[in-house]
Amino acid sequence: MTADLSRRGRTPLRALLVLVALTVVLEAADDLGDWTEVVVHVLALAVIATIGWLVAVAVFVAADAWLARYDVDVADNRHARRVRTQISLLRRLAVVLVAVLTLAAMLLTFPGARAAGASILASAGVISIVAGLAAQTSLANVFAGLQLAFTDAIRVDDVVVVEEEWGRIEEITLTYVVVHLWDDRRLVLPSTYFTTTPFENWTRKESAVLGAVELDVDWTTPFDRMREELDRLVAGDENWDERVKVLQVTDAVGSLVRVRVLVSAQDAGTLWDLRCAVREGLVGWLQREAPHALPRVRNEGAPGYETAGRRGPRPAPDPRTAPRPARPADRGPASNEGLFTGSLEARRRSQAFTGPSEEDQAERARNDRAAADGGTAEQRPAPPAP
Repeated sequence: MTADLSRRGRTPLRALLVLVALTVVLEAADDLGDWTEVVVHVLALAVIATIGWLVAVAVFVAADAWLARYDVDVADNRHARRVRTQISLLRRLAVVLVAVLTLAAMLLTFPGARAAGASILASAGVISIVAGLAAQTSLANVFAGLQLAFTDAIRVDDVVVVEEEWGRIEEITLTYVVVHLWDDRRLVLPSTYFTTTPFENWTRKESAVLGAVELDVDWTTPFDRMREELDRLVAGDENWDERVKVLQVTDAVGSLVRVRVLVSAQDAGTLWDLRCAVREGLVGWLQREAPHALPRVRNEGAPGYETAGRRGPRPAPDPRTAPRPARPADRGPASNEGLFTGSLEARRRSQAFTGPSEEDQAERARNDRAAADGGTAEQRPAPPAP
């Protein structure tokens, strides 16, 4: 730490000694002219700025020396990442405070600024209210950044899911957080986002996580053999941490069966590769060993049922030639009337949905031809019956 302070503080220290020496020489000299007072004032401002520079260098050296004690290149680095996050935020806050104090000390060297400072202090209540209203959003982000640093909600290098994007926390400042996404994009979010919006932290307590692989297969899938294939796939994959390996049928509705495979890995990145490998292996196994289990959509009827695709649609029954339906009293108490069957009204409704009969269509055609010839079907003689 001492060597680092000597190396990085050498330039501001030399500048400070030179400025102090020049100030002492000019103040000790007599009868140098009116410019002496102006030069001495400028040198005083430079001395104050150099002292602030030296203090900022000392803050950076102390923070770097403290950060060097916590290595994040280890397996369990949760505590180290937490401390590094807090130190980084405190270092930025200290530098801002040093800059503000340095600027204030420089302004106080002017007589007019002293009077202004006294009046400002007298009306500090009003100014604080105005400043608070003007910087409400900025102050909210600053306090949110401090809250994130000391509540351990997120840390640098945490794996998170925000705005439906997966990535790692790359940087935490007093006003915003930078998330390094999986495709090397950077997502910059205000600090208040993490204090007001729910988000996923995959490394809050530990980095080991579970992942799911879902497949839609046919009802004829041999699940016992599929589990054996899953055992073979994960046993030969170094990404699996040997904690969880489960194959379950989670849904079986309609024409498909939903299969979910749960596997575990030591961290999120390794889990992604493991899920991709398991998904590819199971799809390949279905293609090679069980092609009948590939997903398909069925359209099959009961035995003896004539489907429209095989023998064509059945003609609609003619209500004039169909047998007269039995009355409700004739059918007895066991009658079962439906929306389109079981009663005369239902048959009429069925006819309306299936379209007009062939005789009705022929009658409409004759009327259309008669209208085209200038008459109606009633005025022209009917064609002879076949």
